[in-house]
Formats: sequence, C-alpha cells, structure tokens
Amino acid sequence: MKKNLLTLFIFLFTLSVFAQESDSTLTEMKEELNSDTTNLRFKRKTVKIIEEGDETKILVQKKKEYDWEDWTSDETRFKGSWSGFSVGMSNYLDKDFSLSRTADNEYMDLNTGKSWNMNLNFAQYSINLINNKFGIVTGLGLEWNYYRFDNNNTIYKDANGVIASDDTSYASVSVVKSKLSTTYAMVPVLLEWHSSASQHKGVVISAGVIGGVKLGSNTKVLYKEEGDENKDKKRDDYNLSPFKYGVTARIGVGDWLIYGNYYLTSLFEKDKGPELYPFSIGIALSFE
Repeated sequence: MKKNLLTLFIFLFTLSVFAQESDSTLTEMKEELNSDTTNLRFKRKTVKIIEEGDETKILVQKKKEYDWEDWTSDETRFKGSWSGFSVGMSNYLDKDFSLSRTADNEYMDLNTGKSWNMNLNFAQYSINLINNKFGIVTGLGLEWNYYRFDNNNTIYKDANGVIASDDTSYASVSVVKSKLSTTYAMVPVLLEWHSSASQHKGVVISAGVIGGVKLGSNTKVLYKEEGDENKDKKRDDYNLSPFKYGVTARIGVGDWLIYGNYYLTSLFEKDKGPELYPFSIGIALSFE
C-alpha cells in the first residue's frame, strides 16, 4: 500500500509539472528490477523509486544518464551521422583532375575562397548491422552550391544552346561579384562505423554513394554603375545536369565531422558546356 501511494504521488506530481504541454504523454514503466523498485518515465526524464527497509529514495535522471541494464536507452541505438548541417568549399576538376582551366573555358575560373557548398540533411534512416556500431544509412537532404566566378563575366546559352561566356554585358561597369547557384535534392546510401555504441561519442567513419536531382539554378551579377549598385539575377537551367551521382565520405568525433563529396557526373550536360566535375570539402554538424 505504501508503495502504491508513493507511486501515485509521484505520478500526479510529474503530471502537474508538465501540464502546460498539451501534447505530452506520460509513459509509466514499472520494471521490477527488484521487488522494491519502480521506474516512471516522462520523455527524457526518469523517476526511480527505491524502497530499502524503512527508507525510500527518489532519483530523477535524464534519459541520457539512464544506463540500467533492464532498459535499453536510445543513446545506444545505431544512428547515422547524415542528418545535420554542413558548410564547405565548392570547386570542380576537369577530366584530367586539374583545377586549372583551359583557354576555352577560362571564364569558369572560380574564386575558391568565396565559392561555397551548403547542405541541410533533414531526413535519415539508419539500419543497424553489427552491435549498434556498424550499419547502413540513407536519407534526404538539400545541397546548395555557390560558384563565384573569378573574372568579370557570367554565363549564358548561345544561339546553339551551348554554355558560353558573357563578358561584354558588363564591360562598361564595375563588377562586384558574379556567381552561379545550384540547388539539388540529395539521397545517400552509406556504410557507417562508430567506435562507440553510445551516440555523440567516439570516432565516426562513413562512406558511400550519393545521388541528386536538380531543383533550380540561377546566375547573379552585382555591379556598380555611376556610383549606383545594381543586381541582375536570371533563373535558367543553364544546361546543368538534371541528375548527378558521386561518392561521399566523412570522418570525425562525436557530432563534428569533416566531409568530402566528388561527383562523377559533369556539372553541365554532355556537349552543352565545359566538362567539369564538382567536388566539395567542409565541416558537418550531425543532428543525431
């Protein structure tokens, strides 16, 4: 009777504290770790009631600190590092793996320090294979690339529908910056290994393939003319590959990782623009 009354009291107390959260639910987990122990769980909080003789102990712990053997915590479940946000440098290589442009496509030279790659990976599905340390990871995300041209030009489709340099439209003005922006929806298939079964700890190594479909693209030129600042922004497909695929890898500790992507699909469609293969390197923060 004493135990039942105490349990009811804790239940009502916990419920009143969180009454403002209308969509909250209290899950009561009574696990007979021994005959005098009761556990109450609310979201990431756990109340443990221990009766020892004439004494009663009440422990309140966060879920991540809960490591009793009879209850497996989410902290030890295998979760990949795909979901999260990452930012890094964007560039591309030619078919000879060179960063240098030929005379024919010199207009594609980039200001590397101002060409950015950003990723927001908002969906993830992880499949444990071995001991919550090794598994398969997939998901969904968005990738943005901002290619900042190094020269005072932009690009356009000529009369033959081939990408060419437009370096005459802005010859009489002062170009501040010119860039090509792309947006793709991305899906990975990764093999991932963790040195620790506990999330947010230990070394993480992940590698696999990645594919994407183009959602949009545009060019933007910011320039000054007679002291006034102007902006030209044009949306077009610019003969960019509608689909792309490549390889990806990341390595890090806990939630922080270094990532790299290299695409085996050319930036532009075949024979409709320079043969250039995008890559990116940067830092990622995992949300899991």
